[in-house]
Amino acid sequence: MAAAFTALRVLLGLFFLLAGTAKLSARLSAELHRHMQSEFVRFAEVFPLKELGFAPEPGRLLEAVGWVEVVAGLLLAFGPQLLQEISNFILSVVMIGAIYTLLVLREPLAMCAPATLCLGLLLLLNIRGYADPPKHKFE
Repeated sequence: MAAAFTALRVLLGLFFLLAGTAKLSARLSAELHRHMQSEFVRFAEVFPLKELGFAPEPGRLLEAVGWVEVVAGLLLAFGPQLLQEISNFILSVVMIGAIYTLLVLREPLAMCAPATLCLGLLLLLNIRGYADPPKHKFE
């Protein structure tokens, strides 16, 4: 079972690496990158911290999310366990933000499915996917 969770962790990390790269660069797909840029204009309008006075520029928000996904995806896939757990948490927060944004924009529920699936898999990894800490002799 540990091999299945390791494979899931690596594949999910590589998925986030790819998704983040698509946000940062048009080299993978110029059309997808342009679509992301236009979507993040809408996403910035409903950014949750906007009520507190923090309203990011859409291009900067796109870059920030892209870099977070690239770095956290790499760490989730190939980092040491502590960094895997931290990146899992960070990516979970990003997915919660994505779901929130899509719901506030009243997008069809089908648009929330990829973020919801990713969040579910991240939570599964968080609950079951890491090795138990070593037990002491006296336990």
